[in-house]
Amino acid sequence: MKRLTLYLLAVLVLALGAGMTGCGDDDDDDGGGGGGGEVSGDVRVAGVWTGQEAESFRAVLDGFTEENPDVNVEYDAAGDELPTVLSTAVEGGNPPDLAAIPQPGLIADFVQQGALQPIDFASDTLEENFSEGTLDIATFDGQRYGVLFKAANKSTVWYNVPLFEQAGVEPPETFDELLQAAETLNASGTPAYSIGAADGWTMTDLFENIYIRQSGPEMYDQLSDHEIPWTDQSVKDALATMAEILGDEDNIAGGTSGALETDFPTSVQQAFKEDPEAAMVIEGDFVGSEIGNSTNAQPETDFNVFDFPSVDDSEPAVVGGGDTIVMFSDSPAAQALIEYLATPEAGEIWAERGGFSSANQGVDPAVYPDELTRTTASAIAEAETFRFDMSDLQPARFGGTVGQGLWKLFQDFVRNPDNVDGIAQQMERAVARAFGE
Repeated sequence: MKRLTLYLLAVLVLALGAGMTGCGDDDDDDGGGGGGGEVSGDVRVAGVWTGQEAESFRAVLDGFTEENPDVNVEYDAAGDELPTVLSTAVEGGNPPDLAAIPQPGLIADFVQQGALQPIDFASDTLEENFSEGTLDIATFDGQRYGVLFKAANKSTVWYNVPLFEQAGVEPPETFDELLQAAETLNASGTPAYSIGAADGWTMTDLFENIYIRQSGPEMYDQLSDHEIPWTDQSVKDALATMAEILGDEDNIAGGTSGALETDFPTSVQQAFKEDPEAAMVIEGDFVGSEIGNSTNAQPETDFNVFDFPSVDDSEPAVVGGGDTIVMFSDSPAAQALIEYLATPEAGEIWAERGGFSSANQGVDPAVYPDELTRTTASAIAEAETFRFDMSDLQPARFGGTVGQGLWKLFQDFVRNPDNVDGIAQQMERAVARAFGE
């Protein structure tokens, strides 16, 4: 199996490099992002999107080539192997022209290596259509290197409508109201929370949503960059707030042990199956897709969504993730595609097909296929404060590896939510090792 995987990787890397000497060649030196056949040449794009997502992105590319018939665009679906494929291609000197990358940390690595080209030529289009927070994701030393094309809203709470109605509770707007609603739900006969702590990343998402509301976006940035330690009082305060949910063991489906044995998909099924075991899942907009894939629940009548509630009268904020388009090879054709992908028209093509949220403020919410998607996607585009998932900004060994770093330490915290000081100290030691301090 390993031999087959290595073979497939090699084939994909060779595919990315094939014809690279001709990639981006252009018979027209005018350049820029103009449409209507003003540019010509070849553009190769690599990305994480496979299956239906790949088909949807190809539909977006078809929209581009309709406006630019002399440009040939090929998309290579690398899936989860994308970081390896791109790193190998960069080392070999034959990267694709463009790539859709989900990890800002990987983008930063390529910037440091001098492998990426800035996209300042698209500044007017980007500033017209995107918030400062989304643009900052791929801005380094004052230069922009990417556009967040496909986004995810992780600041959502999904709830079982009949159970809320049975308990007589409304979607809460504040964290205190959330705790009160949880207590009422439990008293009505069903635990409030379904938690998938077997996947450690679900706990990082919960922490990040609390932290940005309790301490603000500036301190969120400082903690992301390790400019303040994980032993800072702001971290301990957020952990203590988080413990108000995790410590309410009788109000968690299966209790603490059950949460630690429950993965994300199962946590969704528990809350929205025919005989639900809990009333809420505190997780991102992708919960909606999981409900549709694994249950018969219907939107609005069986399940609905509300924004992650404010903490201590905090202003609205969205913690999110997503895939950013970057440019390895500069050419008029590549520039034209970058410009196009930054337009509302490009986002609307995929949005209308479903399974997509755009951070582009110009995308018409009416194109989304249902009301819940309109709600969660519009929150991204309209957010005055948007920050990328903090754990995805960290070195992988600290922020994104099973069995170590934040994923493991938050699971330890689920086991003992009273150990605020101890977990904070362990997090600081782990991040120091990850940054080589």
